[in-house]
Amino acid sequence: MLIGVPKEVKTHEYRVGMTPSSVREALSRGHTVFVQSNAAKEIGISNQDFINAGAKVVETAEEVWRNADLIVKVKEPQEKEYSYLRPEQILFTYLHLAPDRKQADALIKSGCSAIAYETVTDDKGGLPLLAPMSMVAGRMSIQCGAHFLEISKGGRGQLLGGVPGVPAAKVIIFGGGIVGTNAAKMAVGLGADVYIFDLNPQRLSELDQIFGTSITTLYPTIDIIEEKVIEADLVIGAVLVPGASAPCVISENLVKKMKYGSVLVDVSIDQGGCFETSRGTTHDNPSYIVHDVIHYCVTNMPGAVARTSTYALNNSTLPFIMNIADKGLRESLLADRNLANGLNIFSGNVVSKPVSVSLGLPYKSIKDVLN
Repeated sequence: MLIGVPKEVKTHEYRVGMTPSSVREALSRGHTVFVQSNAAKEIGISNQDFINAGAKVVETAEEVWRNADLIVKVKEPQEKEYSYLRPEQILFTYLHLAPDRKQADALIKSGCSAIAYETVTDDKGGLPLLAPMSMVAGRMSIQCGAHFLEISKGGRGQLLGGVPGVPAAKVIIFGGGIVGTNAAKMAVGLGADVYIFDLNPQRLSELDQIFGTSITTLYPTIDIIEEKVIEADLVIGAVLVPGASAPCVISENLVKKMKYGSVLVDVSIDQGGCFETSRGTTHDNPSYIVHDVIHYCVTNMPGAVARTSTYALNNSTLPFIMNIADKGLRESLLADRNLANGLNIFSGNVVSKPVSVSLGLPYKSIKDVLN
């Protein structure tokens, strides 16, 4: 199969779809890989590194998209890339379609087949291609939140861990999954006073076993959410409904009651955000203020540590890339139900139920379209 790896064009996105090591694996199985020139220059991977691995380095994105049967990216196609999409082409990347009707329409119109990293599953029902970036984003959420609590960034001047005689900051985390757990590890390590909300009592019990008395686990009733959010210095939004829009956990009215200079970090922003006052931001302009509360809602947080993120992501995506390339789209989907769960768009049809519900688009089952 002809595999294409374009340079990412989203603002300050320096990750790349395949590393030279991944390229070499593909070539060992008889595939050809086209990589756009300087696709990973910013993270210390040169054109020569890709050439040494056997890739064909080409100058323009158009050449990559035109030559490739399978496009491997990191972030969803941007508007300037929509015109490159074509029928029978396979797109394998993060899509986050639920809050993005414009992208969904472009994918449908193109006739391509699009597989979303964030909805590929494993045998235990986990999300293996979302997990590595969730780890990064969870850890970064505390790092970024602590930074924006500083006076110079408009925050209330609160040190997360406090000092002897001065209380630690209160950190509230919504969601006890991979993002929330990694955020908690960082916050606990810095000495913060940490609370985690989750709807699943079993997960709350697991978190209690992991962290012991270092955190407080809470079931999210209206009363306790209001009480803790009003007290909070830093709130992390880490809730996820796979493939669907994130549920709103903090209303604008509650934001109005928060402390002056407190910080909201919405890691769920890729799926529309879980705070009513959230809107997507970029690494260029990462924050804004609503009702005296700082909002950090960068839609590609792991892009800030692009080298770490690229290698972590490739470790997870490579087996699926090879599956698609070795067997072709139809056979790989039929052979691997976990990969099939990642299929969002197939030849002009929405085949993800959560995406169809979120966007109000007609739905067809994968079984129907493949037959």
